[in-house]
Amino acid sequence: MTDRWLGVHVSGDGLIVVDAEVPDDGPIVIVADESWKLEKGDRPEAFQTIYRRLSDYVRDKGVVKAVIKESAANARGMGLAHLQAAELRGVAICALACGCPVEQVSKARISKGFGKRKADDYLKDNDFWKENVDGVAMRSGSREAALLILATR
Repeated sequence: MTDRWLGVHVSGDGLIVVDAEVPDDGPIVIVADESWKLEKGDRPEAFQTIYRRLSDYVRDKGVVKAVIKESAANARGMGLAHLQAAELRGVAICALACGCPVEQVSKARISKGFGKRKADDYLKDNDFWKENVDGVAMRSGSREAALLILATR
């Protein structure tokens, strides 16, 4: 059986959304690969726009699961961009949860529990992506969002 999943990667000013058909095994099929930028100006209004867009997308496309990259601390401490990404990640999690189950996955969890390599090694491996992804062309910058789907299937 094939289900529709979203992989979501959040930055301080937007989201990368990978929409895929996910069979029980074999390659996933990319349906859409999009970047959604947070609107300039009033952040609460921009959050509301992203919230509506994501919740409508999940409902309208029949998405049954969403996987979002979990926040992670860094050795340098929390800068403004890190905190702003965390705010947007919270908005995205709430919006996604309005229509489907949401799983938060850390890069460390992928590195320890998916395959034999670290997550970054998979992100760089073009052959891995040729073997595991079909459908519309996916941008290399969207690999992290797609890896979330592959690692949690």
